[in-house]
Amino acid sequence: MNSIVLFKNNLRINDNPALFHASKSKNKILPVYIYDDIHVKKQLGSASRYWLHNALISLNKSLNFNLSFYRGDTIDVLMKIIKKYEISDIYCEQPFLKNDIILFDQLKLKLSMFNVKFNIYNCTLLWDPQYILKKDNTPYKVFTPYYKKGCLEKIKPDMPLGMPCKFNFVKKNNDSKIDDLKLLDKFRWYDKMDNQWNISENSAEKILDLFLESSIYNYKKGRDFPALNDTSKLSPYIRFGMISLNKIWYALDRLNFDRNIAHYKSELGWREFSYYLLYYFSFMETQNLQTKFDNFNWENSSEKFDAWKKGETGYPIVDAAMKELWETGYMHNRMRMVTASFLVKNLLVDWRLGESWFWDCLLDADYASNIAGWQWTAGTGADAAPYFRIFNPILQGEKFDHEGKYTLKYIPQLKDVPLKYLQKPWEYSSNLDYVNRIVDLKDSRDNALYHYSLIK
Repeated sequence: MNSIVLFKNNLRINDNPALFHASKSKNKILPVYIYDDIHVKKQLGSASRYWLHNALISLNKSLNFNLSFYRGDTIDVLMKIIKKYEISDIYCEQPFLKNDIILFDQLKLKLSMFNVKFNIYNCTLLWDPQYILKKDNTPYKVFTPYYKKGCLEKIKPDMPLGMPCKFNFVKKNNDSKIDDLKLLDKFRWYDKMDNQWNISENSAEKILDLFLESSIYNYKKGRDFPALNDTSKLSPYIRFGMISLNKIWYALDRLNFDRNIAHYKSELGWREFSYYLLYYFSFMETQNLQTKFDNFNWENSSEKFDAWKKGETGYPIVDAAMKELWETGYMHNRMRMVTASFLVKNLLVDWRLGESWFWDCLLDADYASNIAGWQWTAGTGADAAPYFRIFNPILQGEKFDHEGKYTLKYIPQLKDVPLKYLQKPWEYSSNLDYVNRIVDLKDSRDNALYHYSLIK
C-alpha cells in the first residue's frame, strides 16, 4: 500500500512532521500539492501566488522531482488519487483556520468510508490554540497574558524533528507540472522580484543563520529603523512554511539570552496570537472583533484610497513605504503600522480595504497575521492600539528615518530637500516635483476623533 503526503502551507522537508512520520512508515509515499481555489475564504493575492510558485519549485527539487501538482476540489482530487495508487494513509498538516478545519472534517468523513487513515500533525504553530485557555476555560483576548501565562509558562514547543532519513517514493508517471496550477499572472510584473529574493528552503536556513550571527543582537532597537538591516526578512519563508518555527525557536535558545532574543520570540508569539484569535473568533476574518466599531462611519474615499495605494499621499514616509511594497513585495514592519494607521485614521478608509490591498501585494501575506494586524492598528481588534493613538507620519519619519535613507530610496525626487524638511517638504518649497498632501494631519486627526466619539 501507499501513502499520500499532502502539502498545504508547509512547503519544506526539514522538520516537517507530516513528511517525517510518513517517511518512517513501511508504505511508499506520494507527495501531493493541491491548489484548491474552491474551499477558500479568500483567493491568494498575486504576490503570494508568485512566491508559492517558486516555493513549490524548491520543494519539488528537494523531493527529487516527485511532487505531483493538482488544481481543484481537494476531496475530489484525493479520491481520484486514492483509487489510482492504492492509498491506505494520508499525512497532512493540522488546520487552524475555520475554512480549512471544515474542509478537513469533510475529508476525514469521506476517507473513513474508504478505510483510508487520516494522519494530521501540527506543522504550523508553536502552540496548539485548543490547549491554551484562561482558568475559566475561555480564550485570551490580550496578548501578554496569552503569551506569558498561556504559552511560555504552560507548554514547551515540540523539539524539531530534523530531516527524514530517506524517502521511498511511489513510482508514477510524471503527468502533472507546476504550470498546471496557473499561479503566475500573464503580465510578468513579478520579474523584478527574481533578483531580490532567493525562494528556496536552503535560502531560508541561510538567512536565519546570518540573522542569528549578527542582526539579532540589535533587534529590539534596530527593528524600528527601515533603513537598517536588523530584521530577519524571514516572514515570507515562514508564511509558506519553508522554515520551521520550532527550528527557529530552539536556534534562539542556543544563543545567550538577552532582551533582543526575547523580543524576537515575542514577535513569533504575535503570529501565534493572530492564529489563536481567528481560531476562537473566526468572525473577525471579515467583522470587527470590537463590535462597537460596526457603527463607525468610514468615509471610504476612493480617490484617497487610490492615492494611498500608489504612494501619492504627499507624506514622504507613507509614500516611500507604499512604493517599497509595490517594488519589492515587502514592507518594513514599522512602516506597515504607519501606513495602516494613516489609511484608517487620517483617511477614514475601512481597515478591510487596506487589508485586502496588503493581501494582494505582500509576498508574506499571512491570512491570520494580516487580519489581526490591521484590526490591531484600526483599534477594532484584540489588545488593539486605542483608536485615538494615531501615528504622526512626520514624526515617525523623523524619528525612525532620521538620515532619510529609506525615504530617499523610494522618493528620490526629494533628494535636494534639506533633511529637516524631508518629512514635511511643503514647508521648504511649494514648487517641488512632488504630490500635494491629500489631507491635513491636524484636521484629519480631529475628524477621526470626532467619528470615534460618536460610537464611544
